[in-house]
Amino acid sequence: MSSNPADAPAPPPAGAGNGPAVSRREFDALFETVRTWGRWAHAGRGAWNRVTTDHVRRAAALVRSGTVVPMARPWDTAPGPDNNKPALHYMSDLGDVEPPEPSTHKDFIGVDYHGKGVSHLDAPAHVAYRGQLYDGGTARELVGAGGARFGDVSALGPLVTRGVLLDLPAVAGNTWLEPGQAVHAADVLAAETALDVKIGEGDAVLLRVGRFRRRQELGAWDLDAASAGFHVDAMPLLAERGIALLGGDGDSDVRPSPVEGLHSPVHALAVAAMGVPLLDNLDLEALSAACAGTGRHEFLLVVAPLNIPGGTGSPVNPVAVL
Repeated sequence: MSSNPADAPAPPPAGAGNGPAVSRREFDALFETVRTWGRWAHAGRGAWNRVTTDHVRRAAALVRSGTVVPMARPWDTAPGPDNNKPALHYMSDLGDVEPPEPSTHKDFIGVDYHGKGVSHLDAPAHVAYRGQLYDGGTARELVGAGGARFGDVSALGPLVTRGVLLDLPAVAGNTWLEPGQAVHAADVLAAETALDVKIGEGDAVLLRVGRFRRRQELGAWDLDAASAGFHVDAMPLLAERGIALLGGDGDSDVRPSPVEGLHSPVHALAVAAMGVPLLDNLDLEALSAACAGTGRHEFLLVVAPLNIPGGTGSPVNPVAVL
């Protein structure tokens, strides 16, 4: 597969299937509808406050076969149309640095992970809307060169809860959703019925649109130009259900954005209004196959971000246990 942007398949025309269009005024009203500011004493953890020890026990009870399915993409050091900031990896010791016996081999990794190339978690500090982080703090006062003083990833800690896979291509009988296709509230409800699963409080909802299956067959493309994902009209339903985490094989937003003047409206609603962290760029192909094989689309989910004080997120390898 070529990583040359010139060789990338052209996405569908901008705006195909991403509507209906939403005005900024309508979006701001929606923001107020789903906003949960002032709800929790430990506001920096956002919606992860919903997950109690009871949630963890119920999630653990879902384990039957013990099948473990990781979801992180391989560490991608190759530039491409969907990886404009490649991860770094090089060897720092080939057994010739320290005294001999035993010889050791060491390497360095580094990454600017917010983007389309790395599987990662967005902490509450990652997104502000109208200058405000989740719970109303001023972004310029709480996030600086030294990192975030509110909503950082170290405040989250690990999450263990029930995961729900919304496998939209499986529901539609397709291999993938085309880039630019929006997923609406009605699609979520239809997926629940088709997959015999219902999203509940404290759940982690993972949306599969088939991005990596399409990438494997057709090659990489610019996801900022077009990608399948949630339309903002799906967010009130997810807010009503009380989810703790949202993620997928894209970055949750349909692109082009249907909201005037906003490039990532689902990010604004989920993170800044609802306090729901996001998981971006998960490889959900193995999980899709595992869920189809068992006939169950619910599972124990474990998410353990790196403990980075002040960090706005973290590379992560979420694990589903069926």
